[in-house]
Amino acid sequence: MTQTNDTTVRAAGCVLWRRSPVGGLLEVCLVHRPKYDDWSHPKGKLKRGEEPLSGALREVTEETGYTAAPGAELPTLHYLANGRPKQVRYWAAQAVDGHFDPNHEVDRILWLSTPEARDRLTQPRDRDLVDALVRQFEHT
Repeated sequence: MTQTNDTTVRAAGCVLWRRSPVGGLLEVCLVHRPKYDDWSHPKGKLKRGEEPLSGALREVTEETGYTAAPGAELPTLHYLANGRPKQVRYWAAQAVDGHFDPNHEVDRILWLSTPEARDRLTQPRDRDLVDALVRQFEHT
């Protein structure tokens, strides 16, 4: 396990999923952040004292407009962001209810099949999370 220190940026997010309204296939929600012009999973920095899962669910709601039911914890990602170590904890989360309204952080969302989501994600490290989600479904 990678150690974190006081300079580590702590964040959390979810791989938000649903069953397609047409055909029932697994779909993953990706968010487009205009500030970075990238496609990623909903995530964000934790507030002081905030539990990671609570922060992850808060970020999903803020960025996508959906409430989510959390599932299994997925791999934690560690990388450098602006020269500082960043740790992002992720959970699988099923979209329960809601609808998307564009906002200053996220201007678009897409619901994509898992292969399409893997292809659309900007950061290769985020593809591992889609693979981990798919493995969760293979074992249920």
